[in-house]
Formats: sequence, structure tokens, C-alpha cells
Amino acid sequence: MLSKKERVAAVSVAASGTLACAKFVVGVAIGSLALISDALHSLIDLGATLVTWYAVRVSDKPPDASHHYGHGKVESLAALAETALLFLLAGGVAVEAVQRLLAGGTAPTFSIVPFAVLAIEMAVNAWRAHVLKKTARETGSQALEADSLHFTSDLYGSVAVIAGLTLSAFGLGWGDAAAALVVAVIIALLGMRMSRRTIEALMDAAPPGVRDRVSRVMSGVSGVVRVERLRVRTVGPRHFVDAAIAVPRTLPLDRVAALKGVLQDAIAAAVGDADADVTITTTPVALDDESVQERIMVIARNRGLAVHHLTVQAIGDKLAVALDIEVDADMPMGAAHEIASGLEDAVAAELGPDVEVETHIEPLQAPHLPGREAAPDRVAALARALSELARSQPALRNVHDVRVRETPEGEIVVFHCHIDPARSVIDVHESVDELERDLRRRYPEIRRAIGHAEPRGADASLAVGASAG
Repeated sequence: MLSKKERVAAVSVAASGTLACAKFVVGVAIGSLALISDALHSLIDLGATLVTWYAVRVSDKPPDASHHYGHGKVESLAALAETALLFLLAGGVAVEAVQRLLAGGTAPTFSIVPFAVLAIEMAVNAWRAHVLKKTARETGSQALEADSLHFTSDLYGSVAVIAGLTLSAFGLGWGDAAAALVVAVIIALLGMRMSRRTIEALMDAAPPGVRDRVSRVMSGVSGVVRVERLRVRTVGPRHFVDAAIAVPRTLPLDRVAALKGVLQDAIAAAVGDADADVTITTTPVALDDESVQERIMVIARNRGLAVHHLTVQAIGDKLAVALDIEVDADMPMGAAHEIASGLEDAVAAELGPDVEVETHIEPLQAPHLPGREAAPDRVAALARALSELARSQPALRNVHDVRVRETPEGEIVVFHCHIDPARSVIDVHESVDELERDLRRRYPEIRRAIGHAEPRGADASLAVGASAG
């Protein structure tokens, strides 16, 4: 099944061959250099169209092990070959036309046939140029665009040939040679235009205005601190964009990945190429408005450490930092202390040597603790105890959804409770913590209690949670 580009190229081949042969036969018959040169131009167009047909077939092939960026450059190479043929033809015709002009010119035999052939050709070429240009724009094909320019030039060349034949018919023998020279100039100008664009494509020149447009789009996306590098090139109809951006170092990895996805979609829309190949690299940078807490959390995250209960105090001109660090419960204390000391040193290096850093080491809970559901009467008993103990906490109401799991290390109790949504997080957290501690004091066999506080009438997704171990 032929693609749209291939079908258009195939029709162009048939038309080029028929018209070129007709003009050449008529030109030889009447002795018109202008018509013969125009026919040779069309024959070169025929060869160029065959090359174009091959090029668009190859350029549509997907990337493979040897051509990681696809085969789109084939179209640029085809356009370059067409350009070389145009310059060769222009030079040959120009030399012959000048020689005839210097010799005084020879008028061709007058006939109505070349006028009829040229009229048909102009109509066909106008249609082909329009269809090829439209298809080239739709598919981004440089080779089809080059073919369109060929046939556009043929229109001007045909007008020059008609003018030369008309002058010759009125006894001005130099008209035919002058028309051939005009055709040579048109061919040369077309070749110059094609060569400039083709060489730019082969040299990976950025399409005009695309880089600035992409840069503006990227800079307008939230999370992009600045665009540090941006390169744009095209391979056939496909755009390749290579960008490096700076992002806040406090941004989590999943947010960075999501940001890349947003940028890729925005860039594809900006260049008008849904299949654009966009590569984005990110560099985390420190922002001027980072808080001390954010800077410390970045240090811990980069070391793969879980920390909580982070407090920062200003004691005169000195900062005092305290935090809890979680390590493997089975790790030797000496090794855990080395990890904590390394974190303290890293914080001091970030905030200055005068900072006071204290870490409290806590055991990290087992990631996969086996367990089973407790008996219903046990769950009911603990639910009653929680409801009773909650009466001493004015911030808490309606303890519900109590679940109890038995594990080798003791029971784990999970419960929900309602709170006044106007209360502060710290107030609610302390109340839930106190309820958890009261429960464990009454039932020492409970290994851990986890309370989940939520505003009355809110769903779980809007809840405020608290836990204590």
C-alpha cells in the first residue's frame, strides 16, 4: 500500500516523462534551443522525481540499529542531487545560448504544435506544483518540496520559451536563444534556492524561529528555573529537540518525571510535530528562597535517609538543628552512629561550621511484618477502650474503624477519629499522640498504635493523619 507521499510522487513521474518526451521531440523537429533546453530541464525533473520517489520510500522507514535517528536525511540527499543536476543543466544551456546569440541566432521552424504542448504542460505543471507543495507541507517532506519548486520553475521557463518562439515567428532569430538563456537563469536561481535550504538541513541548522518559540514555551512551564541549553534540528519531517533545564533541587523525582512529560507535550505542540523526538535533561539547583528545613531535607534525601521531627532554632547568631533519623533496627549501633555523624557533618557543611546539629536515632520498622486479624472480641474491647480514653482529649471525637493485627512483635492497632477542622495540625497531632500513648500504657502488649484524624464529614483523601511508635 503506497503512502500519500509515494502516490503523489508516482503521478509526478508519469506526468514528467510524458511531457518531457513530447517537448524534446517537438523541439528537435523545429530546431528550437529554448524548447530543447526546457525539455532537458523536464527530463532532469523526471530523474529528480524518480530519486524523490525512492527517497520518500526510504525516509519513511523507522529507526534501526544503524540509523538511530531514522532515514529522513535521505530526502535532503535527494534534494542535493537534484540541485547538482539543475546547476549542470543551467551551465550547459547557458553556454549554448550565448554561442547562438554571438553567432546571430537561428530562428526555429514555426509551428502551432509547440505552443499547444507548452500550454498543456503549463496546466499540468501548475496542478502538480500545487499538489506537491500541499503534500510537502502536510508531511514535512523536503524532497517533495524540492519537486514542487521544480515544477513552479517550469511554469516560468515555459513562459520564456513561448516568448522566444513568438519573437522567432516575427523574424527575430535571436529570440529563441534569448529564451534559452532565460530558462538557464531560472534553473540556476532555482538551484541556488534549493541548495541553500538543503545544505542547511544537512548541516542540522535549526529551523528559523523554532528555537526561540520552544524556549519561550519551556520557560513558561511551572517548575523550570531556567533553560540552560536548547538544540533543535530536523531529520526529514521530524523535529529533534535536545534541552537541558535547571529545576529546584527540592523537587521530588516523580515531580521531575511529570515535568518532563509536560514539557515534551508542550514542545511537540510548539513545533507542530506530534512525533517530535524530545530529550530533556535536568540539573537540580538551589534556589535563593529555600528554607533551612528544605535544605536539610534535600541533604537527607540525597543520602537515602528517612528523617522526621525536624526542628530549627535560632539561638542568638547560631542555628540549632534537631531531627530524628530512622535506620535498620538490626544495624549495629556503631554503624548507625556513623550514618548519623555523616548526616550531621553534611548539614554543617551546608549551613556553616557554627550550626549545632543533634540527631536522634530510631529503629526503622520492618517493611514486611507478618500478621493476622485479631479476634472480634479483642477488636471490640480495644475499640471501647479508645472511645473511653478519647473523652480526655477535647479535640477528638467519634473513634471508629478500629482494626487490630497480631504480629510476632506484638499487636498493631489502627483507628480513625473525627476532629474539628479549624484546629491546627500540631494541636490535633499532639492529641492523637496522647491517645495512642494512653492506649499502650493500658495495654503494654500493643506494639504500635496508629491514629488517623479527619475532619468531621470529610473523606479520607482530605484527612489529617498522625501516628506514634
